[in-house]
Amino acid sequence: QVQLVESGGGLVQAGGSLSLSCEASGSFFGINAMAWYRQAPGKQRELVAVVPTDGTTNYADSVKGRFTISRDNAKNTVYLQMNSLKPEDTAVYYCNANVGVMNRFVDVWGRGTLVTVSP
Repeated sequence: QVQLVESGGGLVQAGGSLSLSCEASGSFFGINAMAWYRQAPGKQRELVAVVPTDGTTNYADSVKGRFTISRDNAKNTVYLQMNSLKPEDTAVYYCNANVGVMNRFVDVWGRGTLVTVSP
């Protein structure tokens, strides 16, 4: 009874920036960790960045120093600021959150948003 909706994907030139947002909506009583994953064509889905409830952050080595994950608990939203984008960042980016639904926490996935970085 909860959904995650991403926004902000699109086409950007290498070296440019893009900001993604993901808002949780529906019936839930809490959110633990929130994260961004991505999946490029022919590759496995990989963790890009994660932010637990305490606000600490972890990043994949490939994006460290370029991407920033943050969350606004009042808005039930997680963000991903992407700078210095490279063509290899091209992928479908998925929002993920551990959400309290009914009497348990479950992992919920967004539908994904496509980020395309052109040379």
